[in-house]
Amino acid sequence: MPQGPGSLLLLVLASHCCLGSARGLFFGQPDFSYKRSNCKPIPANLQLCHGIEYQNMRLPNLLGHETMKEVLEQAGAWIPLVMKQCHPDTKKFLCSLFAPVCLDDLDETIQPCHSLCVQVKDRCAPVMSAFGFPWPDMLECDRFPQDNDLCIPLASSDHLLPATEEAPKVCEACKNKNEDDNDIMETLCKNDFALKIKVKEITYINRDTKIILETKSKTIYKLNGVSERDLKKSVLWLKDSLQCTCEEMNDINAPYLVMGQKLGGELVITSVKRWQKGQREFKRISRSIRKLQC
Repeated sequence: MPQGPGSLLLLVLASHCCLGSARGLFFGQPDFSYKRSNCKPIPANLQLCHGIEYQNMRLPNLLGHETMKEVLEQAGAWIPLVMKQCHPDTKKFLCSLFAPVCLDDLDETIQPCHSLCVQVKDRCAPVMSAFGFPWPDMLECDRFPQDNDLCIPLASSDHLLPATEEAPKVCEACKNKNEDDNDIMETLCKNDFALKIKVKEITYINRDTKIILETKSKTIYKLNGVSERDLKKSVLWLKDSLQCTCEEMNDINAPYLVMGQKLGGELVITSVKRWQKGQREFKRISRSIRKLQC
């Protein structure tokens, strides 16, 4: 995180000292406000909160989860958004909801500030939307307190993009390459399949992206060692994709040309290009595929 160790707790404690109590918030569960919350250590396997600056969380949390099992099950779905690095404070915002900070001498529930929510939503909602997921109603920013209340603040604007921060790594399969006809032929010949596809659904399993295809949208250009049975599964994989970005594949509604190999029984993408009808590059690709002789 951009702030130094312990700075988040210092900000919260300072706000508590000077501003007094805050309103409790449990989305859609008003009866939770009458339950005494308990401080619990943040479990090591709560990956969404790795590296967060506090050790204890409050249950029930701000999303109404009453057990650690619920928290772990639901939090995992948000890890891909953090890995997309759409905003430096995405992890802070989400962790403050799934594992709200819990201090022994503070009974009030500490929420993320309105400005923190707004900044994260502005940068991350378009990323979610591109993959067919709207920003959830339970995370609407009007639910959170203004910055003059007790809440978890946005990082200083001076630190939003540190000078030392490295640019996100681009996945090898998603790199934009200027290829001539010979390069395209070479790429085709190296791979086991070449398909023009439309995407039905994208999910994340461990470090990989699982791409489920619209079954009637496939155009087959090449199959080598890939059976019709393999294709009936209509599933492709982009390996280690949570450690890199793939701007080339950021619109679930667009058609794509994908090439890849059959590895360990899975169809693994090695090259992906958004198919743009009429563009010279794709006319060359179509021409190269038709005369393919490896």
